[in-house]
Amino acid sequence: MNTKKTTLIQAIKYGVVGISNTFITFIVITLMIKLLGYSDFISNIVGYIAGVVNSFIWNKKWTFSDSTGWKNSLIRFLLAFGVCYVIQYGLVMILNKNLTIDHIYNHYIGMVFYTAINFFANKYYVFKETEKKYSKI
Repeated sequence: MNTKKTTLIQAIKYGVVGISNTFITFIVITLMIKLLGYSDFISNIVGYIAGVVNSFIWNKKWTFSDSTGWKNSLIRFLLAFGVCYVIQYGLVMILNKNLTIDHIYNHYIGMVFYTAINFFANKYYVFKETEKKYSKI
């Protein structure tokens, strides 16, 4: 299978997983902020933890068909998640400071941004062994 087709299929699968992650994350953040009164900071962390568990399992097994050990994949996944999370949270805080819309919408913008940069981190760093396997086909 050629690299462009592989990437397209992975991007579609990642998108499907991402939709479920986004839904889970957004619901948790919204409930924590609007119903439970938690801060943006705590709500964002808890929301992303819920989404990251879902993301790791589905992306490892389905999106990238990764057969490497769970431990190594998980360490790289969490590192990539952490970097992408910090970048997206910084964006959310910049938006919160500079836009006069309800802050909850800024979290959604941050999630879309996170999804895009995290796909490439997963493809080229976390599950890179899968890329080597596909490039030989």
